[in-house]
Amino acid sequence: MNFYLEAFKKLLFDISPKIITALIILFVGLWVTSIITRAFKKIMLSRKIELTLTNFLGNLVFWSLRVIVFIAVVSKLGVETSSFVAILGAAGLAIGLSLQGSLSNFAGGILIILFKPFKLGDKIEVQGETGKVEEIQIFSTKITTGNNQTVYIPNGLLSNGKIKNFSQLPTQRTDFEIISNHSSDVTELKNNLLAIVQNQPLVMKDPKPEIYISHFTDNSVNFMVKIWTENAHATEAKSDILEKSRKYVTLVTSQS
Repeated sequence: MNFYLEAFKKLLFDISPKIITALIILFVGLWVTSIITRAFKKIMLSRKIELTLTNFLGNLVFWSLRVIVFIAVVSKLGVETSSFVAILGAAGLAIGLSLQGSLSNFAGGILIILFKPFKLGDKIEVQGETGKVEEIQIFSTKITTGNNQTVYIPNGLLSNGKIKNFSQLPTQRTDFEIISNHSSDVTELKNNLLAIVQNQPLVMKDPKPEIYISHFTDNSVNFMVKIWTENAHATEAKSDILEKSRKYVTLVTSQS
């Protein structure tokens, strides 16, 4: 018993400096990691980097530094770290190969945050869906459609596909047709439509609205109406013009 007790004391005496040093490295490393991460996020925010990207890169820096601290602590305790690092590398490669689609979406999210083809609150049309951007996540973007449905679109598709942004510019042009039969006086009808458009307060005066005959059919005369409005007022202005045009034409329809 004395022999084992002396051996334990000797072992404890030999490894205690390593344990103390490892604990110091651990606590100091965790403290320094937190300070560096906070400083990194402050720098990113001061340069007006997107908050989503700032948080993600901050977390990436945070956990990368913690892995380095963990390896330093293990190495100080006398554990061979070369094989440990090799295992981590192999595991990272395997995870990367199995998550190729997710990595594509991740890269797409980074590109969207950096180049900003749209931002929170914008109305966009993408992948056959039209709605308001509610959240830009790292792997997908959340939009809410006009009928109050939530759609999540992978960022890989967004970064490589066509995006129509209705909110990036403050105004937009709305094109629609007003159709009447051949019994109408074309000149009079055009003048009446022009008066309706010009008296609509939501329609901009510059650029000027346009009204012209687009084409004839066997049963109708088709007028094309082009108006400029602020983005928020496009639907309201179009609806009001169609409603007031109804008394001048036998048939009224529209095609945007």
